[in-house]
Amino acid sequence: MFFFVFLAFARTQEKIPKMAEVFDLGKGVKLEMVLVPAGKFLMGALESEKNYSANEKIHEVTLTKPFFMGRFEVTQEQWEVVMGDNPSSEKGGKLPVTDVSWEDAHVFIEKLNSVTKKSFQLPTEAQWEYACRANTKSSYHFGETLTPANANYVDSKHGVPIAVGSYKPNGFGLYDMHGNAWEWCEDFFGEYPDGKVTDPKGPADGEFRIIRGGGFDAVTRLRSAFRNFSSPSDKTKSIGFRLCMII
Repeated sequence: MFFFVFLAFARTQEKIPKMAEVFDLGKGVKLEMVLVPAGKFLMGALESEKNYSANEKIHEVTLTKPFFMGRFEVTQEQWEVVMGDNPSSEKGGKLPVTDVSWEDAHVFIEKLNSVTKKSFQLPTEAQWEYACRANTKSSYHFGETLTPANANYVDSKHGVPIAVGSYKPNGFGLYDMHGNAWEWCEDFFGEYPDGKVTDPKGPADGEFRIIRGGGFDAVTRLRSAFRNFSSPSDKTKSIGFRLCMII
Protein backbone atom coordinates (compact mmCIF):
# COMPACT_ATOMS: atom_id res chain seq x y z
CA MET A 1 0.00 0.00 0.00
CA PHE A 2 2.82 2.36 0.86
CA PHE A 3 4.38 1.81 -2.57
CA PHE A 4 1.09 2.56 -4.32
CA VAL A 5 0.57 5.76 -2.34
CA PHE A 6 4.14 6.87 -3.00
CA LEU A 7 3.83 6.17 -6.72
CA ALA A 8 0.57 8.10 -6.94
CA PHE A 9 2.19 11.03 -5.12
CA ALA A 10 5.19 10.94 -7.45
CA ARG A 11 2.93 11.09 -10.49
CA THR A 12 1.22 14.21 -9.17
CA GLN A 13 4.66 15.86 -9.05
CA GLU A 14 5.36 15.25 -12.75
CA LYS A 15 5.54 18.44 -14.77
CA ILE A 16 2.60 18.34 -17.15
CA PRO A 17 3.03 20.79 -20.05
CA LYS A 18 0.42 23.52 -20.38
CA MET A 19 -1.69 23.52 -23.52
CA ALA A 20 -0.18 26.91 -24.38
CA GLU A 21 2.83 28.93 -23.27
CA VAL A 22 3.07 32.70 -23.55
CA PHE A 23 6.46 34.42 -23.50
CA ASP A 24 6.91 38.12 -22.82
CA LEU A 25 9.48 39.44 -25.28
CA GLY A 26 9.39 42.96 -23.87
CA LYS A 27 7.74 46.24 -24.92
CA GLY A 28 4.34 44.57 -24.57
CA VAL A 29 5.09 42.01 -27.27
CA LYS A 30 4.05 38.40 -26.55
CA LEU A 31 4.91 35.09 -28.20
CA GLU A 32 2.28 32.37 -27.91
CA MET A 33 3.12 28.71 -28.39
CA VAL A 34 0.54 25.89 -28.62
CA LEU A 35 1.12 22.32 -27.46
CA VAL A 36 0.98 19.75 -30.26
CA PRO A 37 0.72 16.16 -28.97
CA ALA A 38 2.94 13.31 -30.08
CA GLY A 39 1.30 11.04 -32.62
CA LYS A 40 1.27 9.12 -35.87
CA PHE A 41 0.03 10.32 -39.26
CA LEU A 42 0.22 9.73 -43.00
CA MET A 43 2.56 12.35 -44.45
CA GLY A 44 2.23 13.25 -48.11
CA ALA A 45 -0.74 12.74 -50.39
CA LEU A 46 -2.56 10.11 -52.42
CA GLU A 47 -2.06 10.32 -56.16
CA SER A 48 -5.79 11.04 -56.47
CA GLU A 49 -5.39 14.35 -54.61
CA LYS A 50 -5.82 17.36 -56.88
CA ASN A 51 -2.49 18.83 -58.04
CA TYR A 52 -0.60 15.87 -56.57
CA SER A 53 3.18 15.97 -57.04
CA ALA A 54 5.46 12.95 -57.30
CA ASN A 55 7.55 14.22 -54.37
CA GLU A 56 4.56 13.87 -52.02
CA LYS A 57 4.77 10.08 -51.74
CA ILE A 58 2.57 9.07 -48.83
CA HIS A 59 4.26 7.34 -45.90
CA GLU A 60 3.61 6.75 -42.20
CA VAL A 61 5.39 9.06 -39.76
CA THR A 62 5.53 8.73 -35.98
CA LEU A 63 6.46 11.75 -33.87
CA THR A 64 7.38 10.41 -30.46
CA LYS A 65 7.57 13.69 -28.56
CA PRO A 66 5.02 16.48 -28.11
CA PHE A 67 6.21 19.93 -29.09
CA PHE A 68 5.12 23.52 -29.03
CA MET A 69 4.30 25.34 -32.28
CA GLY A 70 3.84 29.07 -32.73
CA ARG A 71 0.15 29.90 -32.70
CA PHE A 72 0.94 32.48 -35.37
CA GLU A 73 3.68 33.12 -37.89
CA VAL A 74 6.48 35.22 -36.37
CA THR A 75 5.32 38.82 -36.62
CA GLN A 76 7.20 41.98 -37.46
CA GLU A 77 6.81 43.34 -33.93
CA GLN A 78 8.29 40.12 -32.53
CA TRP A 79 11.19 40.35 -34.94
CA GLU A 80 11.76 44.02 -34.12
CA VAL A 81 11.87 43.52 -30.36
CA VAL A 82 14.46 40.74 -30.73
CA MET A 83 16.50 42.01 -33.68
CA GLY A 84 16.03 45.78 -33.57
CA ASP A 85 15.07 46.15 -37.23
CA ASN A 86 12.34 45.20 -39.69
CA PRO A 87 13.32 43.70 -43.06
CA SER A 88 9.76 43.26 -44.36
CA SER A 89 8.65 44.91 -47.61
CA GLU A 90 5.10 45.42 -46.38
CA LYS A 91 5.23 47.01 -42.92
CA GLY A 92 2.90 46.31 -40.01
CA GLY A 93 3.52 45.06 -36.48
CA LYS A 94 0.93 42.28 -36.67
CA LEU A 95 1.91 41.20 -40.17
CA PRO A 96 4.18 38.18 -40.56
CA VAL A 97 7.83 39.12 -40.87
CA THR A 98 8.96 38.43 -44.45
CA ASP A 99 12.02 39.06 -46.62
CA VAL A 100 13.98 36.85 -44.23
CA SER A 101 16.14 33.94 -45.29
CA TRP A 102 16.46 30.57 -43.58
CA GLU A 103 19.81 31.86 -42.34
CA ASP A 104 18.17 35.04 -40.97
CA ALA A 105 15.59 32.93 -39.13
CA HIS A 106 18.40 31.07 -37.42
CA VAL A 107 20.03 34.31 -36.29
CA PHE A 108 16.69 35.40 -34.82
CA ILE A 109 16.27 32.04 -33.06
CA GLU A 110 19.78 32.19 -31.62
CA LYS A 111 19.11 35.63 -30.13
CA LEU A 112 15.66 34.62 -28.88
CA ASN A 113 17.08 31.54 -27.16
CA SER A 114 19.79 33.64 -25.54
CA VAL A 115 17.19 35.99 -24.06
CA THR A 116 14.56 33.43 -23.04
CA LYS A 117 16.89 30.54 -22.13
CA LYS A 118 14.59 28.26 -24.13
CA SER A 119 15.19 25.99 -27.12
CA PHE A 120 13.21 27.50 -30.00
CA GLN A 121 13.92 26.18 -33.48
CA LEU A 122 12.39 25.86 -36.90
CA PRO A 123 10.00 22.92 -37.20
CA THR A 124 11.06 19.87 -39.15
CA GLU A 125 9.03 19.29 -42.28
CA ALA A 126 7.25 16.38 -40.57
CA GLN A 127 6.40 18.49 -37.51
CA TRP A 128 5.08 21.23 -39.79
CA GLU A 129 2.76 18.95 -41.80
CA TYR A 130 1.55 17.11 -38.70
CA ALA A 131 0.77 20.43 -37.01
CA CYS A 132 -0.91 21.76 -40.14
CA ARG A 133 -3.14 18.74 -40.59
CA ALA A 134 -4.26 18.64 -36.95
CA ASN A 135 -5.58 15.08 -37.34
CA THR A 136 -7.18 15.70 -40.72
CA LYS A 137 -6.55 13.79 -43.97
CA SER A 138 -8.03 16.28 -46.42
CA SER A 139 -6.12 18.55 -48.82
CA TYR A 140 -6.44 21.43 -46.34
CA HIS A 141 -7.16 21.31 -42.63
CA PHE A 142 -10.57 22.83 -43.37
CA GLY A 143 -11.52 20.38 -46.14
CA GLU A 144 -10.98 19.73 -49.84
CA THR A 145 -11.90 23.15 -51.19
CA LEU A 146 -9.87 26.35 -50.89
CA THR A 147 -11.75 29.66 -51.05
CA PRO A 148 -10.92 33.28 -50.08
CA ALA A 149 -12.88 32.65 -46.88
CA ASN A 150 -10.22 30.17 -45.73
CA ALA A 151 -6.83 31.75 -46.36
CA ASN A 152 -4.85 34.65 -47.83
CA TYR A 153 -3.78 33.58 -51.32
CA VAL A 154 -4.08 34.95 -54.86
CA ASP A 155 -7.88 34.66 -55.10
CA SER A 156 -8.27 36.52 -51.79
CA LYS A 157 -7.19 39.69 -53.66
CA HIS A 158 -5.17 41.13 -50.77
CA GLY A 159 -1.96 41.03 -52.78
CA VAL A 160 0.13 41.36 -49.59
CA PRO A 161 0.50 39.59 -46.23
CA ILE A 162 -2.24 40.53 -43.76
CA ALA A 163 -2.45 40.46 -39.96
CA VAL A 164 -1.81 37.01 -38.52
CA GLY A 165 -4.91 35.29 -37.17
CA SER A 166 -7.28 36.82 -39.72
CA TYR A 167 -8.73 33.41 -40.62
CA LYS A 168 -10.04 30.54 -38.52
CA PRO A 169 -7.47 28.28 -36.81
CA ASN A 170 -7.05 24.56 -37.34
CA GLY A 171 -7.88 21.86 -34.80
CA PHE A 172 -4.69 22.50 -32.82
CA GLY A 173 -5.45 26.22 -32.58
CA LEU A 174 -2.82 27.25 -35.15
CA TYR A 175 -3.50 30.11 -37.54
CA ASP A 176 -2.45 30.71 -41.16
CA MET A 177 -1.01 27.28 -41.78
CA HIS A 178 -2.32 27.79 -45.30
CA GLY A 179 -1.44 31.04 -47.04
CA ASN A 180 -0.30 34.51 -45.90
CA ALA A 181 3.45 33.69 -45.86
CA TRP A 182 5.48 30.65 -46.80
CA GLU A 183 7.19 29.18 -43.75
CA TRP A 184 10.77 27.95 -43.52
CA CYS A 185 11.32 24.45 -42.14
CA GLU A 186 14.60 23.07 -40.82
CA ASP A 187 15.01 20.27 -43.39
CA PHE A 188 16.96 20.12 -46.60
CA PHE A 189 14.72 19.26 -49.54
CA GLY A 190 14.92 15.64 -50.68
CA GLU A 191 12.82 12.64 -51.64
CA TYR A 192 10.77 11.05 -48.88
CA PRO A 193 12.06 7.75 -47.46
CA ASP A 194 10.41 4.42 -48.25
CA GLY A 195 8.33 2.82 -45.52
CA LYS A 196 7.54 3.95 -42.00
CA VAL A 197 9.77 6.51 -40.27
CA THR A 198 10.09 7.88 -36.75
CA ASP A 199 10.98 11.51 -35.95
CA PRO A 200 12.40 12.22 -39.44
CA LYS A 201 14.71 15.18 -39.95
CA GLY A 202 15.13 15.10 -43.71
CA PRO A 203 18.34 14.52 -45.71
CA ALA A 204 21.73 15.05 -44.08
CA ASP A 205 22.70 17.64 -46.68
CA GLY A 206 21.44 19.41 -49.77
CA GLU A 207 21.21 22.67 -51.66
CA PHE A 208 17.71 23.87 -50.74
CA ARG A 209 15.65 24.17 -47.56
CA ILE A 210 11.96 23.33 -47.30
CA ILE A 211 9.25 26.00 -47.26
CA ARG A 212 5.62 25.11 -46.56
CA GLY A 213 2.07 26.42 -46.47
CA GLY A 214 1.89 28.76 -49.44
CA GLY A 215 1.79 32.54 -49.38
CA PHE A 216 -0.43 35.45 -50.37
CA ASP A 217 0.97 35.15 -53.90
CA ALA A 218 0.32 31.40 -54.28
CA VAL A 219 -2.39 30.14 -56.61
CA THR A 220 -2.81 26.42 -55.83
CA ARG A 221 0.26 25.50 -53.77
CA LEU A 222 -1.34 25.69 -50.33
CA ARG A 223 -2.28 22.06 -49.66
CA SER A 224 -1.18 20.41 -46.41
CA ALA A 225 1.08 18.01 -48.35
CA PHE A 226 2.53 20.48 -50.85
CA ARG A 227 6.31 20.76 -50.72
CA ASN A 228 8.31 23.73 -51.90
CA PHE A 229 11.91 24.73 -51.42
CA SER A 230 14.27 27.68 -51.67
CA SER A 231 17.93 28.50 -51.22
CA PRO A 232 18.67 29.12 -47.51
CA SER A 233 19.95 32.59 -48.40
CA ASP A 234 16.84 33.62 -50.36
CA LYS A 235 14.79 36.55 -49.08
CA THR A 236 11.41 37.25 -50.66
CA LYS A 237 8.33 39.26 -49.78
CA SER A 238 6.27 36.07 -49.35
CA ILE A 239 8.52 33.93 -47.11
CA GLY A 240 8.51 34.08 -43.32
CA PHE A 241 8.60 31.42 -40.62
CA ARG A 242 6.96 29.93 -37.54
CA LEU A 243 8.67 28.79 -34.36
CA CYS A 244 8.76 25.34 -32.82
CA MET A 245 9.95 24.36 -29.35
CA ILE A 246 10.68 20.85 -28.10
CA ILE A 247 9.53 20.11 -24.56
